[in-house]
Amino acid sequence: MTIFHWICIIGFIVCLSACFYFMLKILMSGAPVDHAQSKGEIRPAIVYSFTKAMSPAKKETAFKHLPTYTGGLLYHMGTFLGFITLALIFFKVSLPLWLTYLIAGLLLVSAISGIAILIKRIVTPKVRNLSNPDDYISNSLVSIFHLLVAATLLLPLIEPVLLVYAAILFLYIPVGKLRHTVYFFTSRIHLAIFYGRRGVWPIKRREI
Repeated sequence: MTIFHWICIIGFIVCLSACFYFMLKILMSGAPVDHAQSKGEIRPAIVYSFTKAMSPAKKETAFKHLPTYTGGLLYHMGTFLGFITLALIFFKVSLPLWLTYLIAGLLLVSAISGIAILIKRIVTPKVRNLSNPDDYISNSLVSIFHLLVAATLLLPLIEPVLLVYAAILFLYIPVGKLRHTVYFFTSRIHLAIFYGRRGVWPIKRREI
């Protein structure tokens, strides 16, 4: 391995350790005693929390802003794809040419989605007033990451640039809003436990 691989590994280890710390901190903080009598099951509520509860039909902020919701969905899917592709590049996994072009194209679409969301944040007064520097930095870092991964697939010679940049991104995740990669899962599980015990989730159709 080169020095660039070791830089990426160090960044990843620091990121993983910090995220594990935050996860452990959340778990150790304990949960309030829930005195409500249990009327439902938690397991199906957790499944619902990560599936149907995330659909636009169940989220007012989503169905009123479907283009932004769609862009955000593409953006997050591209981020997962970007990290998977980074691992493939890191371990020198050879991909068929058609798959290389397909992944590069998908990452380009996701990067454009992220840039569009960034532009909306800048030009929309209501969103701009709610934003802080971290919002712009996080979006920019991830969007550039998508583009760099796509570029590296097509131009393997720039792999060292990608590895160093990935390390920077890893180091920023625990200190910025990208830390929601941890809080997202814990919050969805917390909601599922809360509403699952009360028999509210999954939502059942009522007979009229």
